[in-house]
Amino acid sequence: MPMPTSLKIDFVSDVSCPWCAVGLWSLQLALAELRGEVVADIHFQPFELNPKMGPGGQDIGEHLTHKYGSTPEQQSQIREVIRQRGAEVGFTFNMAGRGRIYNTFDAHRLLHWAGELTPSQPGAQLALKQALLKACHEHRQAMDEHPVLLAAVGDAGLDVARAAQVLATGEFAQAVREQQAFYAEAGIRSVPAVVVNDRHLISGGQPVEAYARALRQIAAEG
Repeated sequence: MPMPTSLKIDFVSDVSCPWCAVGLWSLQLALAELRGEVVADIHFQPFELNPKMGPGGQDIGEHLTHKYGSTPEQQSQIREVIRQRGAEVGFTFNMAGRGRIYNTFDAHRLLHWAGELTPSQPGAQLALKQALLKACHEHRQAMDEHPVLLAAVGDAGLDVARAAQVLATGEFAQAVREQQAFYAEAGIRSVPAVVVNDRHLISGGQPVEAYARALRQIAAEG
């Protein structure tokens, strides 16, 4: 039996993006489907949808109307599509209430920290990313509040005291900004963006079969 092909995957995303949750859960199902064919090394890269968002966030309906010009009816339709897509891949969206959208820079700093743990703690960054996405979209928590972020760290099984130290300082801020600038300069304008082997781009929260097909084709190309 041939050895599985190793793929480096950079998952560029923001925890406040519902399509990023759909995309990640879908990608993981695709990778499970390709088990034995593909081995993936996933790295989560930062992309802030709202880098200038102030403390306390903004009502999400107001935000979407201001940013995209969408109506409440259009927003409701999109939320239902997202809810259905999430359900298909095993992610639960809490659609009760209008909710708020928050600044996520500190979440990205923690994700960078978790990425540095990966050599000694495989899966640390993935576990934290999943916990943060659930806190944001399933539990509708304030993603700019440190207790919320630290609870996600605990849910991911990581060192809460060390994470609190990261949050209390500017640690990893420059690294996050540099990574964001790198992907912006590479032309990434929307998320999720799945970059495979530094050269293949799969855009958007794709269905499982679309990710599986693209990854299988990339693996076949070597």
